[in-house]
Amino acid sequence: MKEKKKIKVLRIINRFNIGGPTYNATFLTRFLSDEFETILVGGLPEKDEADSLHILEEYGVEAIFLPEMKRKPSFISDRKAFLKLKKIIQEFKPDIVHTHAAKAGALGRKAAFDCKVPVVVHTFHGHVFHSYFGVLKTKLYKFIERRLASKSTGIITISESQKKEIVEDHGITENHKTKVIPLGFDLSKFNSNLEEKRNVTRNRFELKDEEVAVAIIGRLAPVKNHSLFFEIVKLIHENTQKKPVFFVVGDGELRDYVEEQIKELNALGVDIRFTSWIKDIATFNAGMDIICLTSKNEGTPVSLIESQATNVPVITTDVGGVRDIISDNVTGFIVPNNNARIFADRLIELIDNELLRKEMGVKGWPFVKDSFHYTRLVTDMEKYYKHLLSQAK
Repeated sequence: MKEKKKIKVLRIINRFNIGGPTYNATFLTRFLSDEFETILVGGLPEKDEADSLHILEEYGVEAIFLPEMKRKPSFISDRKAFLKLKKIIQEFKPDIVHTHAAKAGALGRKAAFDCKVPVVVHTFHGHVFHSYFGVLKTKLYKFIERRLASKSTGIITISESQKKEIVEDHGITENHKTKVIPLGFDLSKFNSNLEEKRNVTRNRFELKDEEVAVAIIGRLAPVKNHSLFFEIVKLIHENTQKKPVFFVVGDGELRDYVEEQIKELNALGVDIRFTSWIKDIATFNAGMDIICLTSKNEGTPVSLIESQATNVPVITTDVGGVRDIISDNVTGFIVPNNNARIFADRLIELIDNELLRKEMGVKGWPFVKDSFHYTRLVTDMEKYYKHLLSQAK
């Protein structure tokens, strides 16, 4: 009997740097059923970013690297990346081109349109329509995204909140063209051997049993709003007798600023430590008591999903899709954006109340384990691909 022809998917990601898009692209490349054949293409991380190539290795995924696909716009490098993508498309002849995040979405979709690929899909992992650029540049990016969306077969957002932003708030595309497919992760490693992992981390950082450890995890970039976190830390230092230990995990363009702020807080008697990136984040999380996010803009923040999977309560600003991934007042607190006073009050409440931390913590795993597992992600995506292909015929 003649073997059924596989559905070919070319998946294009901005860069293989730490974050949700790499996990999303890796799981979709590795775990789609045998009905699909997938090639993964992506740029390399910038010098101030931690690479995520270990994620590809962990799941046995091979990729095509495109060094020309860089974060900053450049006519020369963007043109080279675009031409390479066209060549890959012409050789592979995909049924579907699926791009992830802005740069891959622009270059990959343009190449796919030029090559007349039947189905072209784009996933917004976040967006740059506020809190990134000035008014004129933001208008330009919106114009570009609207043009690309109008020619795309389908648009994926990773939360209902993000869909509202993309469709209603910023008018990038139509409601009927937009599908919500939340991210999926391999979360089991975050909820296994928790006591053992906690001891490893507490011993590594010489934390006493009674010390409350508070972390913020993410790129050191303006949109992550570390300045708000430092303001919160100072308020806590001035308003409670407790002496929590604070950790700043990550790296990026604002490293010098972050290290200077930490130095100033240390001089005031605050125990705050900079770790740069930590690859075994599951073990690190287990040693923490509270994990924070202070961003101005987010898609689906991976650090908060992973924290809840580790039974650690979270506190976050009310941005992007956080309400889709956190049960407010159950697994953590969601506070108004850019309000240091309210954020500090909620954080002090958790620092002072060990029972509340434990009650919120144990509710995290049941809340995230099914909704954000990669098997759900893969099933949802396969159904959507087949739907779009049937519509394209």
